[in-house]
Formats: sequence, structure tokens, C-alpha cells
Amino acid sequence: MVAYELYLHDGINEDELIGILPERRKDPNRITEESVLNWGRIVSGDGANKKNIIINLLRIDDTTNQIFEFDPHFDN
Repeated sequence: MVAYELYLHDGINEDELIGILPERRKDPNRITEESVLNWGRIVSGDGANKKNIIINLLRIDDTTNQIFEFDPHFDN
């Protein structure tokens, strides 16, 4: 399973976890950085943007439940 951990960075305090978004889309062409950021904006408000939202890509092994963290590389 793939999921995205989104954090809001305010530059003063520690980064605040906005939420974890599991990826459910079957078509990988629809998965873009902007589409993930849109979810972060919905949850955290209009002040959130590409500069203050941090995205961590998580891959969760369905067999062992181990979590692997990757830098997301979006094709856009």
C-alpha cells in the first residue's frame, strides 16, 4: 500500500502532522504532486501551499506491515 504523510511547516515550531492520505487511485497518471497538495489544502486551510507542506511517501508492506519512507518523485 502507498500512503502520503503530510506535514505543515510554519518555520517556527516543529512540523505539524496534517494527516495521512492512503493512495486509492488505480491510474498512476492521476497521481501528481498537485493532487496530493490539494488534499493538504483542504485539510489545513487556504494558507497551505507547496512551500509549507511537506510530503513523505510511505510504502507499507501488506505482508509484514513494515513501513518504508521515500522521497516522492512526481512526474509533472
